Amino acid sequence: MALDPTAFERYRRTPNEKTTLPRLLLGVVVVAVFWFGMTLAVIMIGTNGFLPGMLDDATAGDPVQRFLGSSGGIFATLVTFSGIWIGLWIAMRLLHKEKLSRLFGVGARISRSGMAKGFLAVVVTSLVTELAYLAVLPGIARGPIAFGSWALLIVPLALFAFIQTSAEELLFRGYLQRGLAYRFRTPLAWAVFPTIVFTALHWNPASPLGMNIGVFIAIGAFSSLLALLVYTTGNLGAAMGAHLGNNLVGFGLVSHDQTLGGLALFQAPPLDSLAWTPFETATIAGISVVSILLTWLLLLHPRSPLRVGQDPATLTP
Repeated sequence: MALDPTAFERYRRTPNEKTTLPRLLLGVVVVAVFWFGMTLAVIMIGTNGFLPGMLDDATAGDPVQRFLGSSGGIFATLVTFSGIWIGLWIAMRLLHKEKLSRLFGVGARISRSGMAKGFLAVVVTSLVTELAYLAVLPGIARGPIAFGSWALLIVPLALFAFIQTSAEELLFRGYLQRGLAYRFRTPLAWAVFPTIVFTALHWNPASPLGMNIGVFIAIGAFSSLLALLVYTTGNLGAAMGAHLGNNLVGFGLVSHDQTLGGLALFQAPPLDSLAWTPFETATIAGISVVSILLTWLLLLHPRSPLRVGQDPATLTP
């Protein structure tokens, strides 16, 4: 299945001459400062009782863990990613003299059709993946949240999850992938490097090695797909939609995370509770990779009804 490079070639040529490697690195530092600052502020507010009731529905224990495990804490955690949006806006305006919207795509706007298709494709393949996981991890159960409360919160949860997922796409598949592609022709710089960094940020030293290896493979494959969607379309829309679909299923439908799963309709066995034998690691990583390949087919196969297309601006001479 041949991929047309036209869209990405147009996208990689959109930066101006101020997109130099030192400015890109400084921009990453700016983003990191605002991201960390927003995270610190949210944790301080949430754990010091400035928001009444924030800890009421959490279990006893460490205040930070209680905060993160509460429903309000989950929303607040997602809000911390707004620091990436703020940092990128400042970096683009002050360092690169460009509008933030230039990161969205060749036409400086997010493709809504691409986002919708990316979202639907990943929701479908995520549900298939969860069914496959059940064969390896039996024991799914209803979560603690009542269905009425879940129905009221799922739309706000989707909006807050969009803050998180769009911020990550804006940074890794927009700012870094676009900026590095402007300076370097090799995909090792503009595709592989951001993918490795994004994947490495999901490494948890406190988790079993087998879990980290399985997650590393799964996240790496998913990140590669997101980079490929930007390469194919010249726009962040499909990648943003796919990322949102993936995280919303985990936050709001079937959760494998004891800390951030309080709003999920169903609770599956936590991944960090497994013994993680080599067989389990290979099986779960393999299921994830197959799911990514199915998503690839849904979004890129010429006969798929969910096939994403190029940013319309790339078709304009």
